[in-house]
Amino acid sequence: MTYTWQYLDEAAEILKQLDREAVEGMVDLLVNARQQGGRLFVLGVGGGAGHASHAVCDFRKIGGMEAYTPSDNVSELTARINDDGWETSYRNWLEGSRLATNDAVFVFSVGGGDEARKISSNLVCALRYARQIGAKICGIVGRDGGFAAQVADACIVVPVVNPENITPHTESFQALLWHLLVSHPALKTREMKWESAVTVTARGRAAGA
Repeated sequence: MTYTWQYLDEAAEILKQLDREAVEGMVDLLVNARQQGGRLFVLGVGGGAGHASHAVCDFRKIGGMEAYTPSDNVSELTARINDDGWETSYRNWLEGSRLATNDAVFVFSVGGGDEARKISSNLVCALRYARQIGAKICGIVGRDGGFAAQVADACIVVPVVNPENITPHTESFQALLWHLLVSHPALKTREMKWESAVTVTARGRAAGA
């Protein structure tokens, strides 16, 4: 078996093992936050930061939520890192955004943060602050979920089927799952471009017939 076959077989096995009730629980949390007028703050480091920026676009445009991420403003983020330190950079950004009890914090992380080993310490610090404020916490993580899974109100843990591919599978499924969330009928507030274009084209053809 080549690596390509192996990788895709692993992905298929992850799909089988995913906790679908956890997905539904996250949909409920996000819908409730939106109904209460809450905002969504999306946090990630590395690949998770890239996911955060894309997800913010989708939650705003498709899900009708007011959403933000610190990684979209490189000037503010690097200023906070330079002046205050990496560990508190996201926490202080949340404070500057006036995080409130009706808001939600969404984390993309492979390990979920590990305070003892000082891995993703800025996520740990930010989540501690969110818990202190009383904001809801959710996330899509890998491995055992780390600190994020411990404190989250709703969390999806991407199953590990091969310890050597934890990171690529987790980050791949984070993208799949946030697209599931924003396209979920309970959360979606408007059609996506190509789906609506296909519908209009189909109607036009039907009318012409």
